[in-house]
Amino acid sequence: MLSAPLALSVVGPRVRRVSDIHELMIAVDLRDEISEMELVELSWHLGIGPRPERLSIVTEFPVVVVDDSGVPVIEDDPYPLLGGLGAASRVGGVLGSTLAGRADPPRKGWSLTSRQEIHPDEFEKVGELLCWLAARADATHLLGDGVVGVGFLRFYEAEVPDVLRVEDAQVNWPA
Repeated sequence: MLSAPLALSVVGPRVRRVSDIHELMIAVDLRDEISEMELVELSWHLGIGPRPERLSIVTEFPVVVVDDSGVPVIEDDPYPLLGGLGAASRVGGVLGSTLAGRADPPRKGWSLTSRQEIHPDEFEKVGELLCWLAARADATHLLGDGVVGVGFLRFYEAEVPDVLRVEDAQVNWPA
């Protein structure tokens, strides 16, 4: 019995099954306690700035590659986690990210918005960044009992997104 062809999406050197794509929407205000180095790295992750020399927010991006001898090896291959720009391939609309300074009290700091397409294989790495953001989120994002609301996730065929919450340094990725 023949199976149906599998649709694939290429994201840089990464190949993903298109049918597993989700829409990720992040909207969070950050307190004014982020260092200049962290802002540079955050801007890079958002696709709006150059890659810093040293990564401190998400530090490891392991990927298995085959060396010249045909042996699988693990290499570090950093990429901007929320850096998608332009027309979305599956969720419709436009992908992009922005970071704006907030100078007016009482919410002095930064406002971040990002809309991306994401594959479940990327949940762990993106989750590291979301946990970092949640630890620096303005009090307006606190939902109670240490839970921080950071955005929404929607399977590309679903009509309604799920709320993304960070609790105990873990993202509650919907099943």
